[in-house]
Amino acid sequence: MQSARKIAIKNFKRRFADTEETFEKQWNELSTSIGAIQTQQKVGTSLEQLYKTVEVIASTEKGASMAYHLLVAKIRSHMSSCRENVSFDKSPEDFLTTLNQLWANHWEQTLLIRNIFLYLDRTFVLQDVGKASIWDASLSIFREEIVESTRIRHRLILDLLGIIKRERQGEKVDRSLLRSLLRMLTNLQLYSSIFEGPFFEETKNLYSAEGEALVRDLKPTEYLVHVEKRLFEEEERVDVYLDENTRKPLIAIVEAALIEAHTNTILTKGADSMITGGCYDDIRRLYELLGRVKDGHNRLRNSFSNYIKKVGSEMVADSERDATLVNDLMEFKEKMDHIITICFADADRFWQAERDAFDYFISTRPNKPAELIAKFIDSKLRLANKEASDEEMDHLMDRVVAIFRFIQGKDVFEAFYKKDLAKRLLLNRSASVDAEKIMLAKLRQECGSAFTHKLDAMFRDMENSKEYMTYFKQYCDHLQDQGTKQLPMEFNVNVLTCGQWPSYDIAEMSLPQELSMCLTRYQDFYTSKHANKRLQWLHALGNCVLKATFRTGCVKELLVSLYQCLVLLLFNCKSEWTYEEILANTKIEAKELQRTLQSLACAKVRVLLKVPKGRDINSDDKFTVNTAIQEKLFRIKISQVQMKETPEEHAKVEEEVSADRQYAIDAAVVRIMKTRKTLPHTQLIQELFSQLRFPVKAADLKARISSLIEREYVTRDPDDPNIYKYVA
Repeated sequence: MQSARKIAIKNFKRRFADTEETFEKQWNELSTSIGAIQTQQKVGTSLEQLYKTVEVIASTEKGASMAYHLLVAKIRSHMSSCRENVSFDKSPEDFLTTLNQLWANHWEQTLLIRNIFLYLDRTFVLQDVGKASIWDASLSIFREEIVESTRIRHRLILDLLGIIKRERQGEKVDRSLLRSLLRMLTNLQLYSSIFEGPFFEETKNLYSAEGEALVRDLKPTEYLVHVEKRLFEEEERVDVYLDENTRKPLIAIVEAALIEAHTNTILTKGADSMITGGCYDDIRRLYELLGRVKDGHNRLRNSFSNYIKKVGSEMVADSERDATLVNDLMEFKEKMDHIITICFADADRFWQAERDAFDYFISTRPNKPAELIAKFIDSKLRLANKEASDEEMDHLMDRVVAIFRFIQGKDVFEAFYKKDLAKRLLLNRSASVDAEKIMLAKLRQECGSAFTHKLDAMFRDMENSKEYMTYFKQYCDHLQDQGTKQLPMEFNVNVLTCGQWPSYDIAEMSLPQELSMCLTRYQDFYTSKHANKRLQWLHALGNCVLKATFRTGCVKELLVSLYQCLVLLLFNCKSEWTYEEILANTKIEAKELQRTLQSLACAKVRVLLKVPKGRDINSDDKFTVNTAIQEKLFRIKISQVQMKETPEEHAKVEEEVSADRQYAIDAAVVRIMKTRKTLPHTQLIQELFSQLRFPVKAADLKARISSLIEREYVTRDPDDPNIYKYVA
């Protein structure tokens, strides 16, 4: 079986010799039309006819090849003629306008010519990989004959850079002309090779010189505004007429010349003044601009940290501002927090820098900030501060804790806080028990339950004391039913657990018979409940309410300390007492008696009159009741000397803290050595630094180690004295 045969029908092959007579005629027709297009004259032949003529010529390979080369030569000849007609005796704008018009004409002419020769482009040119399309060939000719001409290229770049420079100097220029010419260079693939290099160099030189001059003459805030303006202008130039690929290197040059080169100068001259003045917009601008350059934010962070250290150290070192230091620190911290949040984009690195800086400067004055924070909290939790709302008090506590967090010697804070808390609780001077417990909860959350263990125990003692008083009243009622004499006064006792409260000196004094009877009755009651426990009376913390008749019709209630009470009760016996007589009858320690008499006779409310007048108490002074007292209030609070801290109390607290620290160091050394058995001196010191929660010097640690060696808890290695061994 035979396979089917395929028949191919082809056009008759025409020899070029048959069309050679007509080729020249046809080309002449095309050449004339091309010339008319190039000279912007009317084309005599219709474009459709010209297209068909090209189709006929391109029907043979030889004809197509000749037509292609003749067309390229025609375009090149025209461009060469145009180049010769370019005039250089023009202003930059006129020269660039001429060149731009030449490019626009060439673009339109090439578009029209390509449409006429489209058949040639799609057959002959498309089949030959090595030949450029008519469009590409035409652009290549324009590039070679016009733009790459030495004189034209030099003048083009020079004028472009000149106009851009004038625009940077504030002059208004024709941006559409610049956009057109730079697009021309991009289309001709010359933008990066002949324009970008000189443009970048010109930009670098301009802004380097400008930066050097302005950073010296302008204020830092004004300079930053100028830099921001320059960056915006360059970004806008890219948007309007520069190539998009120019954006990144161009902005990098501006940033390097105006920001990176002068970062240290800007920070040195302006950062501190901006922060001090609260110039938040300027600080935010500084942060954003420095974020554009390498290591800019790190340098700003270091400057910010140094500012906090400098200002904070000055605040802490100034003893004259101790009264307002805590409040100043809280305001300073809030200001720095606001700057980080608003200006530094809430960046973690700046939060860490702030924490490190506060840690540093607060420790420059050991112990004092801890003491002042404790006293500040005491002043806010006293009865005198009761007008603050719960929300305000809670917010204030959070602010205080934010500063307390940076205290290294928290044991100092604990000692002073415990002493003040004891006075508030025992003298009924606390504004709110709820506020006290909220503050305690915040401290517990910050430092752990071990830190607040003794403080919690103080509150438990106060609650237990209330229960004891309930049982005591029942006890007294029972005794009264059995015929025992009723107590002569209302009486309340707080039982404090030894070791949980601050230590107090046991003061002996001559108590009135009525008060002694109350104390004896309570002691009997307590012994009946706790046979193995013993009570010690702390008279220095006692307070009383006295009913006083100064004259007929003038009856007052006086809120006084027990010391003040003992002095005032003497005037029931006679109207005038000397200092020596009061001292002998009350048996109050002389220094305490002087303070007590000052509070009664020299304070704002004077219950007693002193002769001679004066603030100092002398042995020959005489005291009488102030029968002319003019206070309008029925209940009068006499100056609370108990709430005031004496130098002796302050020194005692510091001594207790010092002793506690020695015990803590000894315990830490023994604990470490018991675990490790043998340890080099350096490693032991390092472990002690990591475990102890208060600041300590290496010399102090060495002294405690020597003490433990003397007490035979630790011994030195016989062969190497720098190695310690634990003694079991």
